[in-house]
Amino acid sequence: MAGRRGACATPDRAAPVGRGAAGEVVRYGRADPGGRGRLDLARRGALTDHRAVRAVVVIPARLASTRLPRKLLLAECGRPLLRYVFERARAAAQVAEVVVATDSQEIRQVAEGFGARALMTSPDHPSGTDRVAEATRLLAEGGAAPDLVVNVQGDEPELDPGLIDRLVEVMAGCDDPMGTLAEPLSDPADLDRPQVVKVVRDLAGRALYFSRAAIPHAREADDPLQALRHVGIYAYRPAFLQELCRLAPTDLERTERLEQLRALAHGHRIRVEVVAPTGARGIDTREDYDAFLARLRGG
Repeated sequence: MAGRRGACATPDRAAPVGRGAAGEVVRYGRADPGGRGRLDLARRGALTDHRAVRAVVVIPARLASTRLPRKLLLAECGRPLLRYVFERARAAAQVAEVVVATDSQEIRQVAEGFGARALMTSPDHPSGTDRVAEATRLLAEGGAAPDLVVNVQGDEPELDPGLIDRLVEVMAGCDDPMGTLAEPLSDPADLDRPQVVKVVRDLAGRALYFSRAAIPHAREADDPLQALRHVGIYAYRPAFLQELCRLAPTDLERTERLEQLRALAHGHRIRVEVVAPTGARGIDTREDYDAFLARLRGG
């Protein structure tokens, strides 16, 4: 953890580790910032597409929050929570721009105060995904249409920038319309916790299902399959993002309260890349925020 004890600083986590095609361990380090904003696919032997990809991170930021009111503006360590998220996303080497999408003038003023570009969006959006879709349209109308949109939640202040880079790389090398990340479930008790979303993949690395239930179910205690925890960061092709928001919600989505199930239920593919656990977690409650502050202070 960076910074002296007692000081508030942004934690610096190691680059995530995954497995290559041959099963070898791969640590996803930071790319050269001199090429910031475009992924040169010709440089990377694992990728065959030779186009440069302009990836933009959009952070949907809503002031209302049921469990922790006004959490994105909490600043007991001297910086608003939203700023930590913005700075983590901006540190990703393969991202051209990071924007905040909000319906709150207060959040807009705070975001612009620490140097973020903020886009005002409708207060009527039913989800953060819809807000990200509108922000993507606004970017296109302004002549800055992205090739790839990465949705980073505004309550993820410890998100490893290398995860964003890895997701951009994966999406640049495939033709799936949507992608996300997962990590091995390290605590067996999390398998039965509904707040921990699990995912199972097919042999091609695409999602079969997401659930708050224990999936896969191990009929025998020594079954070898590793359960996966979903990491809530998404990448979309812009056209598919608009299509997704026009699709009708499904019974699966309403039952599990998982929006990504809408894509699966309508027959669309979701790429799921497995990375090593980073320990980063979102801020949902006062206890989460207090624990975050303690980590910042080295306690």
